[in-house]
Amino acid sequence: MKTNLNTLKYVVAVDTYRNFVKAAQACGVTQPTLSTAIGNMEMELDVTIFDRNSHPVKPTAIGEKIIAMAKATLHDAAQIEEIVRSERGQEEGEVSIGLIPTVAPYILPDLFADITATHPGIHMKAYEMRTGSMISRLLNSEIDMAILSTPTGQRGILEIPLYYERFVAYVSPSDPLHDLEEIPASQLPSDRLWILEEGHCLCSQVFSFCHNRRRTHTEYQAGSIDNLIRIVDRNGGYTVIPEMHVPLLDSGQRRNVRPIVGETRDKKDPQCSSCVPVREISIAIREGYLREGLLNIIAGCIKKIVPENMLDARLRKFAIRI
Repeated sequence: MKTNLNTLKYVVAVDTYRNFVKAAQACGVTQPTLSTAIGNMEMELDVTIFDRNSHPVKPTAIGEKIIAMAKATLHDAAQIEEIVRSERGQEEGEVSIGLIPTVAPYILPDLFADITATHPGIHMKAYEMRTGSMISRLLNSEIDMAILSTPTGQRGILEIPLYYERFVAYVSPSDPLHDLEEIPASQLPSDRLWILEEGHCLCSQVFSFCHNRRRTHTEYQAGSIDNLIRIVDRNGGYTVIPEMHVPLLDSGQRRNVRPIVGETRDKKDPQCSSCVPVREISIAIREGYLREGLLNIIAGCIKKIVPENMLDARLRKFAIRI
């Protein structure tokens, strides 16, 4: 088989854009060049990869399998290039990262700034997406890394803990919970709780420690934490937010924040999950991922963004080995 990596890139591009002209533009070649290369590949394999009669263009059943293999092959080829660059001490290349929406606002701005300032040879692409979509794209080699709440229990994924984040309550001054200095998790009623819409991992995490789950409050499932806070400010009740969001609040809003505590205390281990509601945030890669140097660069930048007391103890002391 004489198909080269460029042809595989063309195939993946057509699948992405579902249009030969747009795919050619994205690849920096003419449409006839791209079409001829894919046509030659189809003739060589004696298969049809794309149904050109559909609008937009879509892959055939066998085409979908070929596209999946093409993505994996291109991903592995990029890793080989990364190994060579690493051996030469070069810090360059492209990396694509997915982040859940309840982490991205706290990590991305400083991550972009740090990568640009300290590793100008690295071109980083970042995408906000929900956990299910992120895992799918990670397994299909469509992104290199994912930053998400773990554990996911997903086979084929290696999860490396980055930090542990507590939840806090954001409470309207009109709500009885506002009178408390701290709120036991067992006393968080769901009938006055505003939550993120289904599909966000934070939604299920919040309900895992909220009690009295009847829904008598006017219900609105928000798409962002900022919207939740605005809803509470205007309508009362409360919501639950990650502690990394607190610095983004104004001084008046911060007076509405209350720590959530467990039934017991453990002064020796303030991150104990049985003592306070907490979530684990990890960087995830596909099993077999080889770009260890790039992985450590991203993790190193995140270590500078997250407060040290929240970092995973192993990450504080050691580099990541895969």
